Amino acid sequence: MDKTDLRYHNFVQILREELVPAMGCTEPIAIAYGAAKAREILGTMPEKVLVEASGNIIKNVKSVVVPNTGGLKGIEAAAAAGIVAGKAEKILEVISEVTDEQKTEIRNYLAECDIKVLPAEGDAIFDIIITLHKGDNNVRLRIADYHTNIVLVEKNGEVLLKAGTVVSGDSTDGLTDRGCMSVDGIVDFVNTMDIEDVRELIERQIDYNYSIAREGMENDWGANIGKVLRDNYGDDIKIRARYMAAAGSDARMSGCEMPVIIVSGSGNQGITASVPVIEYAKELGVDHDTMVRAVTLSDLLTIHLKTGIGRLSAYCGAVSAGCGAGAAIAYLNGGGFEEIAHTLVNSLATASGMICDGAKPSCAAKIAVAVDTGLLGYNMYRSGQQFYGGEGIVTKGVEATIENIGRLGRLGMKETDKEIIRIMTNQPIFD
Repeated sequence: MDKTDLRYHNFVQILREELVPAMGCTEPIAIAYGAAKAREILGTMPEKVLVEASGNIIKNVKSVVVPNTGGLKGIEAAAAAGIVAGKAEKILEVISEVTDEQKTEIRNYLAECDIKVLPAEGDAIFDIIITLHKGDNNVRLRIADYHTNIVLVEKNGEVLLKAGTVVSGDSTDGLTDRGCMSVDGIVDFVNTMDIEDVRELIERQIDYNYSIAREGMENDWGANIGKVLRDNYGDDIKIRARYMAAAGSDARMSGCEMPVIIVSGSGNQGITASVPVIEYAKELGVDHDTMVRAVTLSDLLTIHLKTGIGRLSAYCGAVSAGCGAGAAIAYLNGGGFEEIAHTLVNSLATASGMICDGAKPSCAAKIAVAVDTGLLGYNMYRSGQQFYGGEGIVTKGVEATIENIGRLGRLGMKETDKEIIRIMTNQPIFD
């Protein structure tokens, strides 16, 4: 792919938009970011806080530890951390520099301040509205569609910022158009790109995400899925790729304060797309630049697979990343478009539909399943086996199958998503 090709520029820009650092699960961190920014605009500590959040935000914040809070969970904790100790200019690393004194202040603020959480009105999938009050002054700030997208700021009723229109579904408006993406285009880009155009981004991802995976294996985090896999299944590369990725999530979901590089708005997807590929690159002894190309391939495929589904849904995003990682491992073994396409179809046919029931320790186990599925998809191809068009949701051609997966996750699982949220919030059964 020549640099004059518009897709080349778009792929590089997509990577710049997606591969950003975040400390902690991105949904509570988005709340902390919005709260820190709102407090900055208010100019003082608020005495009253209202957070309105869409169902998927509530789902993804409910059970995950907010880092640098001493183990606190929930929307209230995320908002309090952002208000007390957040640095809005650090965006998704907004609470990365919290002191021990501030951790105590966060707990005290939670106990003393009136922080209320309500479901957001409307049907936007990604929606966070934060309103802060101090005396006669108030600030209202809205983040919608993706984690850093502030679309509205009001102070004392005066509109300071209003950007775009919030969609009822899930949108990447304001980001580079993902419509240019295809599996063959991505493979062409990875094979021919000037590696210096992506090196800094990818090497930072390799460094950050592999570091948190090691942390997950070395210390006690969550349900310790990484250690369970190693201790019960061994140290073979096929297991190591799974347990190292799971270990990164073990740490991240349980409050580890190390940053990760996210993909498709998710640190778990960023870990899943990179760590198994890094492990296989080390095992196969490929040169460093080949590793960089393989991780780039996995990232772009993950983004492509996830685009049709949306940022948040009932469809577990680790599946997309595990399939992308499996395809990148095929690439490390010398595979081209055919091997990659078959790996994707085989793995998508196997694990698509695994549910997302929020961020929590079991995400690590789902990552292990997703990586195993990606590896199975590749090994099926190596063994001369495949799933054919017309079998279930598989359609002839990798792009047609990816389109079906998007339809399944975005449309077919809408009611599943609502029921998951009802279950998680203890709502009654609706006949």
